[in-house]
Amino acid sequence: MQIIQTYYDAFNRQDWEGMLACLTDDVQHDINQGGTQVGKDQFRVFLQGMDNAYNESLHDIVLMSNAEGNRVAAEFIVKGTYKISEPGLPPAHGQQYELKVGTFFEIKNGLIARVTNYYNLQTWIQLVS
Repeated sequence: MQIIQTYYDAFNRQDWEGMLACLTDDVQHDINQGGTQVGKDQFRVFLQGMDNAYNESLHDIVLMSNAEGNRVAAEFIVKGTYKISEPGLPPAHGQQYELKVGTFFEIKNGLIARVTNYYNLQTWIQLVS
């Protein structure tokens, strides 16, 4: 589970390259209520978009793992600021929010091979509307 802690520590430092270093080259990224992207390059583009529109930090992170350590789940609170409007979402004007999030990971050869994020998008929309 250390790779997951390293990944989240990098997130909280806004160290996107540090996050990417935790991933396999062919990482599968399942976006909440969205599609699936494959590869570090796609993940990098996703992180850049998120960095442009949001300023977030993660709190109260709890990690859970299967006995083999190749499947890990995380639950946490994301605290953020909505900076720039995203298409199809409410207009941004610096709204602050706190939201519960769950993430599932698959680990291969010591790196993260899959990231699947879940949160309640309708709740987030209510928080920023």
